[in-house]
Amino acid sequence: MPEAIGIGLQVLVVDDEATIRRTLAISLEADGCRVVTVGNVADALTETTRTSFDLAFVDLRLGVDSGMELIEKLRSSSPWMHVVMITAHGSIDAAVEAMKRGAVDFITKPFTPAQVRLVTDREVQLKRLQQRVARLERAVDAADPAALFDSTSPAMRQAIELGRRVASADAIVLLRGESGTGKGVLANASHAWSSRSNRPFATVSAPSLSAQLLESELFGHVKGAFTGAMRDNPGRIAATEGGTLFLDEIGDLPLEIQPKLLRFIQERKYERVGDTITRRADVRLIFATNVDLEKAVKEKRFREDLFYRINVVPIDVPPLRERPGDILTLAEGMLNYFRAGKPIAGFNDAAANALMRYNWPGNVRELKNVVERATILCQSGPIGLEHLPITILSPAPKTGVSLGDLVPFDKIEEAHIRRVIASTKSLEEAAEVLDIDVATLWRKRRKYGI
Repeated sequence: MPEAIGIGLQVLVVDDEATIRRTLAISLEADGCRVVTVGNVADALTETTRTSFDLAFVDLRLGVDSGMELIEKLRSSSPWMHVVMITAHGSIDAAVEAMKRGAVDFITKPFTPAQVRLVTDREVQLKRLQQRVARLERAVDAADPAALFDSTSPAMRQAIELGRRVASADAIVLLRGESGTGKGVLANASHAWSSRSNRPFATVSAPSLSAQLLESELFGHVKGAFTGAMRDNPGRIAATEGGTLFLDEIGDLPLEIQPKLLRFIQERKYERVGDTITRRADVRLIFATNVDLEKAVKEKRFREDLFYRINVVPIDVPPLRERPGDILTLAEGMLNYFRAGKPIAGFNDAAANALMRYNWPGNVRELKNVVERATILCQSGPIGLEHLPITILSPAPKTGVSLGDLVPFDKIEEAHIRRVIASTKSLEEAAEVLDIDVATLWRKRRKYGI
């Protein structure tokens, strides 16, 4: 029996000959694919609203319709879908035209199971490569995420264990905690622990976009739906079909989008902006917030019914200051990640003590930035106090904010700017906190070498 090399692929077969549809479906299903067959363009487009397909086999001639034109429609509605043109009338010109319109391959009838298997095998290998690249990108962003889970803190260990347990249940999770505590890393790990780990994982940050762009990012839009919508966009929900969507800082979700998200959670149905077609999606949802959602509900900034729908399994991620035993472990793990072969021998006692004394208002994200900076400044030997920022050397006491009475004003400004940058996700957000424009922040960063 042939190996199920195409296992997990969602495949659409579009051919007006029932015998070809049946033969191709048998061959694909024998290789582990999940197959939907249709005989015309209209049915093909309808099926794409119900299922997110990885691959489509499209006949060149579909009665009075053209398979060439269908390629463009499929690629427009589902840009991730790969299309293979099939025809009994093969020619070099037809193959070239199909490729120009977005097809990835071209096979002629009568084809053999081996030819079909070659197509599915290549598709599986490509998806594995894409998933590997995505995992590597997420690992770079997280800076050794495994170190986050090597914790001595009972609260952190409880959060990790709960995240692992609910992953197998496919439950909706609400991660609660301060900015920079590692909620995104835990969400990523929960996806990796789940049965959806071989499907996409995507992150959407609610505060990062305007209401209109955020709605488009989530649900997608059709060409011409609004100014600047030059082409169809399927949206993150469609792009993560079968996988996990992580909505970060859900407390900042605009009120006008909240009913649409609530409906999707309840029914798994949605419409793209500017479209009337109702679509379905199978996506696991993980949410995160650094604000008190119950307070937001009382202040009418967050819908009560939405809160109850996302608060299925709340997981509290503790701030770094409440896990002092993890600080040096995390720092060493990040150092191993960032030094990239440089002969840096850990932290000397003075630097380690400074890391332990600091209150870490920016949590793990701030620690990551401090360690990355230190590995850039340190050429060899252990990292010392000279490689740490002034915020670490003159930390604000836990009961108030003070950088010392004898520190020059420039040093106070530099320390404050460094702290804000370390505690925010972007320079735009940092500039907003500092109440200056981005250009001014850029000049001050150049002045202080930040």
